[in-house]
Amino acid sequence: MELFSTPWWSALLAIILIDLVLAGDNAIVIALAARNLPQNLQKKAILWGTVGAIGVRTVMTLVVVWLLQIPGLLLAGGVGLVWIAYKLLADQGGNEHDGPVASTFWGAMKTIIVADALMGVDNVLGVAGAAHGAFDLVVIGLLISVPIVVYGSTLVLKLVERFPIIIQLGSAVLAFTAAKMIVSEPILSSVFGVAKDGLSTEQSVARWAVYVVSVAGVLAAGWWVGRRKQAATAA
Repeated sequence: MELFSTPWWSALLAIILIDLVLAGDNAIVIALAARNLPQNLQKKAILWGTVGAIGVRTVMTLVVVWLLQIPGLLLAGGVGLVWIAYKLLADQGGNEHDGPVASTFWGAMKTIIVADALMGVDNVLGVAGAAHGAFDLVVIGLLISVPIVVYGSTLVLKLVERFPIIIQLGSAVLAFTAAKMIVSEPILSSVFGVAKDGLSTEQSVARWAVYVVSVAGVLAAGWWVGRRKQAATAA
């Protein structure tokens, strides 16, 4: 991907939105993991827990970018990202952040790093998929996620509370990124073609069908699950 080209800027915008929507979860986990520590250790635990979490995320991202070069894994990653996009909507209103709370500095560090490794899969897969193998974008995505994780929990929560559509936009971007990964899968090139080599009408239609089904399907499924949860709560 050419530096500062239109596709480069659009991928960067997608990465920023993915980071904004998903990295806030990790910031919340960090804050909750340290909340039972003495006040003089809370900032220290948040700082060093974040350093460890970012280190884990960096390794995970680089590994995922490398793995996505293997035939078949773009398809698997795309399908996985569709599920993550759906869960982002389906889990709204849940209490998923009320996880384990540590009472010691090293206990908090362990909780933060393990939780980030588990929860960061969605962010790593989203950034790696949106970057589409461009390591400069991967690095920028990691750098953007750092201040969001360290300082962004309150900001992200306020933005989401004030503009709930951010969740829908984030899910749509993830679903679109997933579709892009699927149609770029080398083993499916006979179906979707290769963009740089030119596409037939059938291949273009197949690509757009995947985009539409992915984005519309995720948003529709998330809306349906949300309505069911509202009805159950009202009952």
